Amino acid sequence: MRKKQFKAESKKLLDLMIHSIYTNKEIFLRELISNASDAIDKLYYLSLTDRKVKLDKKDFKIHLEFNKEERTITITDNGIGMTKEELEENLGTIAQSGTELFRLEQEKKKDIDVIGQFGVGFYSAFMVADKVSVLSKKYGEEKAYLWESDGSDGYTLEEGKYEEVGTKITLVLKEDTEEENYSEYLEQYRLTTIVRKYSNYITYPITMMIKNSKLKEGSVDEYEEVIEEETLNSMIPIWKKPKNEVKEEDYHHFYTDTYHDYENPECVITSSVEGMCSYKALLFIPSHTPYDYYTKEYEKGLSLYSNGVLIMERCDKLLPDYFSFVKGLVDSEDISLNISREVLQEDHQVTLIAKSIESKIKKELESMLENDREKYEKFFKNFGMQLKFGVYNDFGMHKDTLKDLIMFYSSKDEKLTTLKEYVSRMKKDQKDIYYVCGDSISKINTLPQVEAVKEKDYEILYLTEYVDEFALQILMEYDSKKFVNISSDDFNLDSEEDKKKIEEKNKKSEALFKEMVSALDNEIKEVRFTSKLKNHPVCISTKGNISVEMEKVMKQMPTDEKVTSEKILEINESHPIAKKLEKLYKEDKEMLSKYSKILYAQARLIEGLDVENPSEVTDMLCDIISK
Repeated sequence: MRKKQFKAESKKLLDLMIHSIYTNKEIFLRELISNASDAIDKLYYLSLTDRKVKLDKKDFKIHLEFNKEERTITITDNGIGMTKEELEENLGTIAQSGTELFRLEQEKKKDIDVIGQFGVGFYSAFMVADKVSVLSKKYGEEKAYLWESDGSDGYTLEEGKYEEVGTKITLVLKEDTEEENYSEYLEQYRLTTIVRKYSNYITYPITMMIKNSKLKEGSVDEYEEVIEEETLNSMIPIWKKPKNEVKEEDYHHFYTDTYHDYENPECVITSSVEGMCSYKALLFIPSHTPYDYYTKEYEKGLSLYSNGVLIMERCDKLLPDYFSFVKGLVDSEDISLNISREVLQEDHQVTLIAKSIESKIKKELESMLENDREKYEKFFKNFGMQLKFGVYNDFGMHKDTLKDLIMFYSSKDEKLTTLKEYVSRMKKDQKDIYYVCGDSISKINTLPQVEAVKEKDYEILYLTEYVDEFALQILMEYDSKKFVNISSDDFNLDSEEDKKKIEEKNKKSEALFKEMVSALDNEIKEVRFTSKLKNHPVCISTKGNISVEMEKVMKQMPTDEKVTSEKILEINESHPIAKKLEKLYKEDKEMLSKYSKILYAQARLIEGLDVENPSEVTDMLCDIISK
């Protein structure tokens, strides 16, 4: 029989498709099943529009077979079928498909969904097959035709024998190589897995003869192997079912099965949107942090379906980074896909869906915060850090979106509070929002600065996570109230009169402070007396935007850049140590140097900073004690 050549530049396009367009070989089964579903859709549509055609939707199905000996996979459907001319036009010319035309014709029929768009998915079969045969008989026609090709340079087309209406596609798989194991597609489990991964929600049954072991009739311990036809797909997606037909435990079961979680989700979010870009979404907020969540290995994204067919396992464009903890899926027929249906095109529909999903998640979290505080706090302990990263990242672009969702511990009751709640409790004379940083609540409570502020009955935000201060600096203010670090050098709650007194005292002691700075090898910006400490002798405050806690964080980053804070050693002017220092300056500058180093080491330890030469400090301390 004379072999016909592929039309136009189809051969080059076929080579490109097999070797470049599809990145995952298992996708071939998804494409062939989707085409079979399209064929059934067309025949079902005919039954709805032509009274002479009487068909029951329940009779439609797609059947899979595999033969290890012959190395074949067969996909059979009882859809519309193809004539000789249609086989030549649709399969002889790559990217020529009747599906798009049919889509336009039935656009207004809501119960018909056609998956195929480009007419190229069929050729993905050549990624795994040396030879592909298509035997098809059109509904209402008497003759069947056989199309065959090895994918090299052409195809044959002749009359065939087929009693049924529909199409049977047979793939002869390639031989295994060192790089590729094509035989895996001849395993029952592998085929079942691929169907359930990509085509689980095709609306027609996908069946296969399955080997099972069953207890022999009348026996209690003897089993026999039986082969039965089983339906592999669930057909109706849970997100397309009416809400009144789905129970909460159904969503929980779907979540634990799909995402392999051992706990039910903290929250289930459903969404159905009609409009410029219609879609359905089923989203979940996990009840615990995944073990790899805060690592580079974690992959965010929602599963993307088009009419129930899985297009992408993780579409990261549908979720902003600060909501990356959300799991779930989106199903839309309006999104624009590229030729391989594997990667999204950049278009406004994707952006519209993403913005809508972002808004939906935010509203759900706001509702949880308002109506179920305990549940929200549990969520925030798992994923609150990610929200704070969202405030800080992208130069604060999303701070207004997230500012009312973030929480911090408070000195009021050492529990989590929102910025809105803090502001609502501020004293009438309080102009700023006070905060302090530390590794933990217990360590923060030991800071000298905290004692004085709490004594004046002002509330303080406790920043215990390394991203906290960065987030507040990006926010800059909340409800027109500035954020002020009580460890900064310019923080002072004294009266103007008291401030003036301490300024005068510091001016008189400039020589003493200069001597102390010199003794500390200029590690600190300056030394000064302060009246903001109650019982503690010393503390470290910082000048500028880089605090002690920020310095700690930046030192842990894998960069060569050394960022240090401008430290100020503040000495309690009412503590006996102040007079001792003044006396040493006049009488014993060598001992003043030792006192300076010990006091600075003490202040660093209180702040949780390392002491560079602890042996020197302890030796000096012993020397002083022994005298």
